[in-house]
Amino acid sequence: MPGARAATVPIATLLTAAVLALTACGGAEERPAAPSGATATSIDAAPSTAAAPSPGATAGALPETISFSARTIDGGTFAGSSLAGKPAVLWFWAAWCSRCRGVAGEVAAVQRDNAARVNLIGVAGLGSGDEAMRRFARDTGIDGFPNLSDDDGQVWRRFKVTSQEHYVLLDSAGTVVYSGPLSQPELRNRVSGLS
Repeated sequence: MPGARAATVPIATLLTAAVLALTACGGAEERPAAPSGATATSIDAAPSTAAAPSPGATAGALPETISFSARTIDGGTFAGSSLAGKPAVLWFWAAWCSRCRGVAGEVAAVQRDNAARVNLIGVAGLGSGDEAMRRFARDTGIDGFPNLSDDDGQVWRRFKVTSQEHYVLLDSAGTVVYSGPLSQPELRNRVSGLS
């Protein structure tokens, strides 16, 4: 029956998404779904710490890493170019992630303590939905810095992020100097060394 097969595909997709959502943020062996359309890569590899030149960067030109725009969770527009000339931390989170909720207060404290010299940007995604993202930001105190609504995965793919509670650190030239998970003491230590 051709009609029966067509009806089972969306149901199977929804069931898979529900299972991933319920299990993605609970343990050390986490394997969360990548944002829609993203290519999943292994998260077992050691985090990247190489400071390679930004692709497409030339003297006086905007580095490709920060040549993007995105919508914020409150409906505004964020220009990646606003990160130029100052180190930045991109914190990738999901509204339904209990681990993200658990560290949000410390991430907000890191932002407050370093606001004069480092940009901190939250990048919400993985099917969170705008209202859930706004509620998460209000409830956890992270509404003091920009948070991007990236349910389509544009920014996640740009930085090759495949799981939430992930950090990408950029130096003032827009070069990725770290990409991966961090404990809160490691985050503070790395942020203090950014230039």
